[in-house]
Amino acid sequence: MTLLAPTGSGHPPPAPPAARSGRRRLLPYLLLLPGAAWLLIFFGVPLLQLAAASLYDPSGSLSTGYAMTWAFGNYPDVVQAYWPQLLRSFGYAGLALVLALLLGYPLAYAIAQKAGRWKNLLLVCVVAPMFTSFLVRTLAWKTILSDNGALVGLLRDVHLLAPDGRLLATPFAVVLGLTYNFLPFLVLPLYASLERLDPRLLEAATDLYASPAQAFRRVTLPLSMPGLVAGTLLFFIPASGDYINAELLGTPNEYMIGNVIDSAFLVRLDYPQGAALSFLLMAAILAVVFGYLRRAGTEEVL
Repeated sequence: MTLLAPTGSGHPPPAPPAARSGRRRLLPYLLLLPGAAWLLIFFGVPLLQLAAASLYDPSGSLSTGYAMTWAFGNYPDVVQAYWPQLLRSFGYAGLALVLALLLGYPLAYAIAQKAGRWKNLLLVCVVAPMFTSFLVRTLAWKTILSDNGALVGLLRDVHLLAPDGRLLATPFAVVLGLTYNFLPFLVLPLYASLERLDPRLLEAATDLYASPAQAFRRVTLPLSMPGLVAGTLLFFIPASGDYINAELLGTPNEYMIGNVIDSAFLVRLDYPQGAALSFLLMAAILAVVFGYLRRAGTEEVL
């Protein structure tokens, strides 16, 4: 009878190197599973339901039900009916983005490069409005721009506004509200890029006889492009679909496509029209984003 020598520790032998390598390759995919399942359940499935609703028979209703008739004609119908609101949405979002860049880029640069020990306090001031409700912030602007407010009174006194002129219920008010509410989404990515900017590069540009404008165009702007691209997208995408600012600071003449979608789902209960408008808005935003990213990538290469 042959006795086996004891192995000592009693633990199972280690896995071969090939097995350990296979587990390491699978680990990233396993870590992605919870996020992928979340996106599938709470984004993919509702998106498919929305796509199906956009093809329902438009003559249906909640009481009689909607029949799936593959009514692709819903799309040209809503474009013909609501193209002014769609163009107005992108126009207002574009104007607000330009205004936000004029305000946000110098602010982000000042915080990143010039603020010193006040940097953290200024960052808190940038994000502090987001601690309150989006609705409350917009209602505050409604009070500020009201016809009986101090701002309108001052502008009338210095004759920058006609005696019967107003700021509220105008395109200016809607664009101003969009700029204010989404400005932090532009400033924070810009700050993250500008904060990593090495001051020695600007000193080298100055040593090479570059003017401040040339140093900005050749050094600062290219190095801040990642934050600039991310910030403009984070600003423009939600601003295009917003409806609160137009609802509270404007009139029906300033309504954006988000207001039409809100009315279709919650007031008129026209689900096929609301779903078709939602998909058209998503497609238009994706087209603008892809075009912008391609243009930004080409300019960065050049």
